Amino acid sequence: MATYKEISGTNVEVLASDPTNPVEGQVWYNSTTGALKGASVSLVGSWSTGGSLNTARSALGGAGTQTAALGFGGVAAPVYGLAVTESYNGSAWTELNDLNSGRGRAGGAGTQTSALAIAGDDVNIPVYYVQSESWNGTSWSEIADFNTQRSYVGAAGADNTSALAFGGFNTPPPTGYANTESWNGTSWTEVNDLNQARRDFAGSNGIQTSALVYGGTQDPPSFTLTESWNGTSWTEVGDLNAASTAGGGAGADNTSALQFGGNPIVIGAQTEEWNGTSWTEVADLSEARSSPGAAGIQTAALAFGGSPPGTTTATEEWTGAGATITKTFTTS
Repeated sequence: MATYKEISGTNVEVLASDPTNPVEGQVWYNSTTGALKGASVSLVGSWSTGGSLNTARSALGGAGTQTAALGFGGVAAPVYGLAVTESYNGSAWTELNDLNSGRGRAGGAGTQTSALAIAGDDVNIPVYYVQSESWNGTSWSEIADFNTQRSYVGAAGADNTSALAFGGFNTPPPTGYANTESWNGTSWTEVNDLNQARRDFAGSNGIQTSALVYGGTQDPPSFTLTESWNGTSWTEVGDLNAASTAGGGAGADNTSALQFGGNPIVIGAQTEEWNGTSWTEVADLSEARSSPGAAGIQTAALAFGGSPPGTTTATEEWTGAGATITKTFTTS
């Protein structure tokens, strides 16, 4: 019988921890856990269970990556403006310092250590915020006010010094805004509007110069409309396959994105991928939910919290097709 070395040309490595960037076909023995492991490439995308939030809630803001995420604010009746902040390390959530102003339905942008919580509301007061807050990895600080108070705002941004925020609404009737504002680390500036005013997006993602917004509502209807931001203006591009509001969205820029959950009619589990031209339906969430927190990119996303109805602590991790995954070999 041929040995592994004869087949692959290398020995099985003995490592104290799993390699950071394993390649397809690589096999190693983790001497710390006593497990034989290998790397393969996923053929189709799928959701798997992650660590649960400490506080069940929906309509919370999100920032960061699948393995280094931040979740903040949210709603868990009877409290409609939570201040709770939690960080995710790829397996578990940890409570950190609270927002200065508790809020739900805020826009979230940035990273786990450099994030923004943008506008939002607390309907118990009631108040629709112009205040935004900046996260430095340890605590939140109030920054310059938004020009237009609103909640259900969409957001995109690389960190707490550059971001884009768009859409949303404030007082009844809940007519969606088209307003777009740009953040330069010091102040907010109004820039070109969305083509379609809307709120309660199915998703939004990207950076200040390359963003995407999809779905949403104008009460009624719910939209399939997708718009792409090139740093100057919004352009309508390919529609979602299914109209959706109050979903989650992840993606690095306007050429790749993931949309999941939402509730155009009933609370959904649907997931769609954007390739820069069109949307494709892929594997559903394990648990249908609306208004989840979201983080990550198209091939490695995170969905946390939401309303199934009520609120949930459930977290799900998305591994997209073509992503490298680690498998543990067993005797069974």
